[in-house]
Amino acid sequence: MNCGFYAGSFDPPTLGHRDIMARGLALFDRLVVGVGVHPSKAPLFTVEERADMLRDELSSLGAGERGAVVFFDGLTVDAARAHGAAFMLRGVRDAADLGYETQLFGMNRAMAPDIDTVFLVATPGSAHITATLVRQIAQLGGDVSSFVSPAVLKRIAAKTGRTASGPNAAPMPR
Repeated sequence: MNCGFYAGSFDPPTLGHRDIMARGLALFDRLVVGVGVHPSKAPLFTVEERADMLRDELSSLGAGERGAVVFFDGLTVDAARAHGAAFMLRGVRDAADLGYETQLFGMNRAMAPDIDTVFLVATPGSAHITATLVRQIAQLGGDVSSFVSPAVLKRIAAKTGRTASGPNAAPMPR
């Protein structure tokens, strides 16, 4: 069974992440999404909240038992190996991403020659989306509905205390 490991901070999960997960499910028999735990970062969502959102995204993609969400706090290659992955899945938005990801590939390959990396180029509709910008726009009251799924949008609105709006907005509870 081919297993892919897709790692990130996913704060919050975006439509770009969702696209990579959907495409990863088409490539691999099993896709493990690893939420990196970095104590030095100040995230909007806890790791548990991010994992819940990612589980919802995988479920809505029809992953079933083929998808899993885990936490890790060490090297990505070690987490991939611990979860039986032969491949690490990486999304690439632009040339700057490709340069960085190529460096990561080289280092990971040196540490774990048994684990390969698969790069997926972002689809045109999601290449501009970054979780950092989504988080910043949401915290400043901007409309992020075209960057995240309705389920994630609802959680962002609840977390920031701002009303979700836009074409993908989920109805807000009263």
